[in-house]
Amino acid sequence: MSDAFAQDPASGAIPADPTFFDFSALSREPDVDDDALLAYDATDELLLSTAAETLGSLGPGELVVIGDRHGALTLGAALGHGATGIRVHQDPLLGELALARNAERLGGARAYTNLPIGPELLAGARLVLVQLPRGLDALDEISAAIARWAAPDVVVLAGGRLKHMALAMNEVLRRSFGEVSAGLAVRKSRVLTASAPLTAREPGPLRFPLWGTDPDLPFALAAYGATFGGPTLDHGTRLMLRALGESARGRQARNIVDLGCGNGTIAVSLALSHPEASVHATDQSAAAVRAARETALAAGVEDRVSVHRADAADGVPAEWADLIALNPPFHTGATVHAGVAHRLIRAAAPALAPGGELWVVFNTHLGYRPLIERVIGPTRQVARDRTFTVVVATKRGARA
Repeated sequence: MSDAFAQDPASGAIPADPTFFDFSALSREPDVDDDALLAYDATDELLLSTAAETLGSLGPGELVVIGDRHGALTLGAALGHGATGIRVHQDPLLGELALARNAERLGGARAYTNLPIGPELLAGARLVLVQLPRGLDALDEISAAIARWAAPDVVVLAGGRLKHMALAMNEVLRRSFGEVSAGLAVRKSRVLTASAPLTAREPGPLRFPLWGTDPDLPFALAAYGATFGGPTLDHGTRLMLRALGESARGRQARNIVDLGCGNGTIAVSLALSHPEASVHATDQSAAAVRAARETALAAGVEDRVSVHRADAADGVPAEWADLIALNPPFHTGATVHAGVAHRLIRAAAPALAPGGELWVVFNTHLGYRPLIERVIGPTRQVARDRTFTVVVATKRGARA
């Protein structure tokens, strides 16, 4: 039993819980692994402890879990509290795969089902456990969906680490719920409780996707709540697109991959500038994939831009790509970590044809160039400003 379950709430620790679940048995695989990164945190323990009494009264299918990182909430509820028919939404594919591996190993594979945000996920839900997302738009979309589709007596327990929480989260929840309260801080975590959904009887129009425009783009950008960066053109992507536009060799590409496509900015830009090319866009985020598809559809290039939820370059045929564009994230969850970018750079190598080019933009201080050169081939800088660097690496070997 986790030691945290035996501590007194008056001491500022997680309250006692008579059930048993060994959080330390969880693994992050196949997500980025590191001794400093765990598959669970104190928020998972606090959420399950707070929900313990309610979990015991739920029927099959009445529990929904949103934002579970690697399975702590889902498997803790199933194996520690006997919950069944759990419906789960995880935006990152790697979290979904980690939950599946943990469930298979620990014996909870039949206890849950993964579903996208919508009525199938939430209809009839009486308790929703949420690991608070980083962004307010993501929380807004989640809370509005719960209020629209869950049972009228639904209770939402949304937890997070104090350093990542803000008072604005309470206000976002109040847009969808009549009652919102904050629990005491426990081991640097806190749980927000929301109930009395405001839109259960008279739901308004769906707010998402959001749309945005930019003077440097001839098309609009879509974004769902968890789409990184929202419906905007970020500065690093802007720098890369300008450099790509000046590259004669880049204009010759016919098989293009946008690795980690986000809202679809790069994929759609390259489809428009390369009218003979096929563009394969991938992202592990469900929200990013939905957004990129909306962006491509609105730009009229949906017939040449295929968007897939995938782990890195999974699904791209070996040596298929003439050009791969990558604007890698520099964090995993809320933790800044270079491992995500390193993983994507390595994944690009098998998909790139000999003589093909990998274009990467990154914060200059991160220094990815030595890895790119080692994994792909000769690398040159093509653009740089005060913050970002764009490099191009040519894969070793001759074109067929």
